[in-house]
Amino acid sequence: MSVARPVGVIGAGSFGTAIANLLAENQKVWLYDRKPQAVEQIRIERKIRGYALHDNVSITNSLEEVARECYLLFPVVPSQEFKGMISDFSPYLRPDHMMIHATKGLHCDFDINTATAENLRMKNIKTMSELILQETGIVRVGCLAGPNLALEIMEKQPAATVIASRFDEVIEEGMKALRSHRFQVYGNRDILGIELTGVLKNYVALAAGAMTGLGYGENTKALLITRGMAEMIYIGTAMGADKKAFLGMAGIGDLIATCSSPKSRNYTVGYRIAKGEKLSDILTDLGEVAEGVRTAQIMKLIVDHLNIQAPLLQGIYKVLFEGLELERAVRFVMKHYNEADAAYIDL
Repeated sequence: MSVARPVGVIGAGSFGTAIANLLAENQKVWLYDRKPQAVEQIRIERKIRGYALHDNVSITNSLEEVARECYLLFPVVPSQEFKGMISDFSPYLRPDHMMIHATKGLHCDFDINTATAENLRMKNIKTMSELILQETGIVRVGCLAGPNLALEIMEKQPAATVIASRFDEVIEEGMKALRSHRFQVYGNRDILGIELTGVLKNYVALAAGAMTGLGYGENTKALLITRGMAEMIYIGTAMGADKKAFLGMAGIGDLIATCSSPKSRNYTVGYRIAKGEKLSDILTDLGEVAEGVRTAQIMKLIVDHLNIQAPLLQGIYKVLFEGLELERAVRFVMKHYNEADAAYIDL
């Protein structure tokens, strides 16, 4: 069963394109890219980054057109660009629109490069769903999270995701639009928890890539994933999420995928840092955002402000922004695990 009207996808990056092709198996899709030249090229070639677009996908650089033609919308843009996109989109949005975002990051109403834990106000840090509610008249909001490596989805490999929303109809419409014989969709009512799983796993994936790059094996990866999950739950519950959100497809599932695959941008960044490359060069070369770098910066402010234990986050932050050598960072994390484990005992 498909939705009656076309579905809109905002953002023609790797994941946006993968989502558009999935949606196109069930209905017409409008895919938005803000660059007119890129849109024209895609119209001619019918490809994005070498992958063919489904015949049901139409490309456009008009947000007004997407809002007019579609009532179910999937924004898939980096967190740093989300505020600008939603502000531009807002004049065309109506209360009857539904929006399910797939952005795994946080928005800050301040300059994270000059902020300190002491002057931090948690109300100035927002999830993407909170930003949508703040900037638009849309009420029915959801998020999409899970082990959804874009390249594997584009290759039509079996996968699954979670749609979280406080509204049952958002979950139901999202399921109808996305579900297929190769793509399973689950529902969850804890939108904050599901959003935070997608945010927090990013820095753990960075660490996983770095450990692989250093030559460590499966024991180390297992330690990293299990203690990384405990750290994610500890931070997430301190921020108001239910720990159950971390124990399913969007939590453990996504963490395993992104900590194990070179197809993950965050994993790739960590791996290349371990091989001696500079962070700035890696990010320029990737051409797409690795959310884990910004996540580490924001979450370091949050854990310091909340005064909670997060040795893995602290270690990866020191590597990314303070020039700490990776081997020394490993020793730092291992030294502080006992302390953290005592804090996590009630999880």
